[in-house]
Amino acid sequence: MTIRQPIITVAGHVDHGKTTILDSIRKTGVQETEAGGITQKISFTKVPIENIKKTCRQIEKQKIKLDIPGFLFIDTPGHAAFSNLRKRGGSLADLAILVIDINEGIMPQTAEVIEILKINKTPFIVALNKIDNISGWRKQSENLQENIEAQSTNTKQQFQEKLLTIIGSLHHHGFNAKPFYEITNFASQLALVPCSGKTREGISELIITLCGISQKFLKQTLKLGKQAKGVILEIKKQKTMQYIEAILYDGTLSAKDEIAIASFDEPIITKIRVLEEILPISNKFKPIQKTNAANGIRMQLIDSKQILPGMPFTIYKNNLKQIKQEFAKEIGEKIKTEEKGIIIKADSLGSLEALITMLKQNKIQIIKAGIGKINKKDVISAQTNLKQDPINAVILGFNTDIDEEVKELGTSKIKIITEEVIYKLIENLIEFQKQKQNEIKREKIMGLATICKLKILPQYVFRNSHPAIFGILIEAGKLKPKTQLIDSNGKSIAKVKAIQDKNQTIEQAEQGMEIAISLPGITFDRQLTDTTHLYSDISEHQYREFKKNKELLTQDEIQTLQKIAEIKRKEKVTWGV
Repeated sequence: MTIRQPIITVAGHVDHGKTTILDSIRKTGVQETEAGGITQKISFTKVPIENIKKTCRQIEKQKIKLDIPGFLFIDTPGHAAFSNLRKRGGSLADLAILVIDINEGIMPQTAEVIEILKINKTPFIVALNKIDNISGWRKQSENLQENIEAQSTNTKQQFQEKLLTIIGSLHHHGFNAKPFYEITNFASQLALVPCSGKTREGISELIITLCGISQKFLKQTLKLGKQAKGVILEIKKQKTMQYIEAILYDGTLSAKDEIAIASFDEPIITKIRVLEEILPISNKFKPIQKTNAANGIRMQLIDSKQILPGMPFTIYKNNLKQIKQEFAKEIGEKIKTEEKGIIIKADSLGSLEALITMLKQNKIQIIKAGIGKINKKDVISAQTNLKQDPINAVILGFNTDIDEEVKELGTSKIKIITEEVIYKLIENLIEFQKQKQNEIKREKIMGLATICKLKILPQYVFRNSHPAIFGILIEAGKLKPKTQLIDSNGKSIAKVKAIQDKNQTIEQAEQGMEIAISLPGITFDRQLTDTTHLYSDISEHQYREFKKNKELLTQDEIQTLQKIAEIKRKEKVTWGV
């Protein structure tokens, strides 16, 4: 049987050294060209078996026989958590290298990647990178185990402590992890390879582990199928030309083939104008007439409109009905929405599916999901949620932008949250929903009565009586018309008839505002000359409700509530103060 290259994805937390590890395997210097040292886009590298053998001399020294023709590596931005790389039934990757900085351990994004690996059942090994940053570490041997043993007692102790901490964290995630040299069964134990992308320590051992797992466990998975299948990674423009970068993960594709690409509507049927494949250890492409999986390809298509990243494609042979059924299963399985919930957008189908998976784990419902920028239709859909479901009047954007036309709309009442990291996106959403729930609860509580403490400003008496109009400062809470006021002795004063701010009648005044109020039936110089403060009058039931929900009140409102309770107690009202 013909064996294709295993597709290997390199994933992990931002800045833990994924690209540096990959550079060491393919012996290139990509890291220096990246903006800020962080991978800016998904890129693939084809590494033929001859190059693997040159990088790892031990393969030939130990006479290890390999059937695989090489590896197709995919380096992803940390923020994408390699979720873009999807096909039906799981991950596009046959195998993953999870890069962890041995000095920092498992970070939130690492945990996110581990969850996606578990969901997809993707086999992986762990590259414990940056061993050279351990205090006192020196490279003294090309053999990793010998090099570990050659370290000073203190350095070796630090290494063991860091190693055991990570083993413990991985155990918490459900993995029996061990250094690769202690593993007795690769099927049930997770291999940890201490290494340094910078000094290349442990890189040979990492490659041999990859080769061994591919050879022993993936041969059936790597059997080349007859039908060409792939996934669109990116749509790129160069001057006037538009190119589609994709991974061909099964079968053989010819430049003469007509292909069908999935979309949310009808499949896009198009001919290939130009077919190119990635050159070995390079980011350059060469034109070809035919290529086999697994391969990184670039296509110029006759019709490239409405093509979306992450969508699957296959060869079209007048079998539209069958293709539609396959695509419907593939996309339908990934995007299941509910009758209520939030709106989500992402940059690709894979990203969208990863986001859906993570949201469902957090029991967050989704009413609408799509690919591309957050647009006018999304905002209108979110606005319809405002009255019925204000907590879900939210649009989440994972690694995607907001359309210019949205910025012109009034979006103040709905919440748009965009992030390049899933866990941050979900954290921000949960925080917003919690605040919104508290706001709604507070509004309901505040609907029972008004809590306020007013300081009289005697220098601003505008009318002495019929009604008395004078200035006040709101020291705590809010004030509304018809609020019943009492003084500090519990004496009932009057109901507020109207509130004015800068000669304008208003319906509500907030803490910190200086305003004028009118009180009917009051003569200011007789009844209020010696009064410094007024308070809102509340019943015992209202007091108990406020006390029960005091976490929704400000500190000033709580103090005012306590003061009102003291005033009532002076009147010998039996309240539970």
